[in-house]
Amino acid sequence: MKSPLLAVAAALLMLGATSAANAKGCIKGAIVGGVAGRYAGHHGMLGAAAGCLYGRHHAKEQEKQQQQSQVNGQGKL
Repeated sequence: MKSPLLAVAAALLMLGATSAANAKGCIKGAIVGGVAGRYAGHHGMLGAAAGCLYGRHHAKEQEKQQQQSQVNGQGKL
């Protein structure tokens, strides 16, 4: 039980060492994915990796939408 938790902690520390732009959305997605993977068949690491990828994708999509709304003059003041 402690070994997978240590592996997840080490992975999160390595992700934290990357630049903020790359980690945006990753940590939150990794936590949610890790918990879901753990309860869905003891695949916490796989869930964390998938959650990280989805979180990064979702953050990039939101960033694109914000940039488009600012270009169109619909950004918040």
